[in-house]
Amino acid sequence: MLRRFLDRLYLGAGALAALFIVGICVLMVGQSIFRELGLRTGAINDIVSWFCAAAAFFAMAHAFKHGDFVRVTLILEKVSPGIRRRFEIISLFIASTATSYLCWWACKFTYESWEFNDIAQGLLPLPLWIPQMSFALGSILLFIAVVDEFIFVIQGNKPTFVTAVEERHAKGDFSSEV
Repeated sequence: MLRRFLDRLYLGAGALAALFIVGICVLMVGQSIFRELGLRTGAINDIVSWFCAAAAFFAMAHAFKHGDFVRVTLILEKVSPGIRRRFEIISLFIASTATSYLCWWACKFTYESWEFNDIAQGLLPLPLWIPQMSFALGSILLFIAVVDEFIFVIQGNKPTFVTAVEERHAKGDFSSEV
């Protein structure tokens, strides 16, 4: 039941990232049309930049779990399965530590923006904690995904990101390798 919840959480985060990308497209096309009509579009640049950040941070957990995150496998492909497993556990431990640090500071940064009532300096005077929430929530989701994977691998399972890539390769899809 927990596995199903976490998988849906990662999928939902990926879908949310995709919606932000669609939002970027709509805003940019709309901005082009508005400019041709002589209408002001200055604040759209602020919103697009916040949407870019939100898309990136919400996509991280989904990309990590599906093997689309950048990984250096040159060494791992050349070693025995036992050594590879140890390297993966060590790497996931380091990643868990690093993402916990990122998560802590992203949440602290967002909280301080709320606490001090920071306002965006662009054309849209929005409280900064609102767009910064994507940074905090995306970091939390990535931390959960990395720790989830760490526990999964410690239990003796093959990493899901490796399995996902192998399944794509078995279907003849090598697009992530390009």
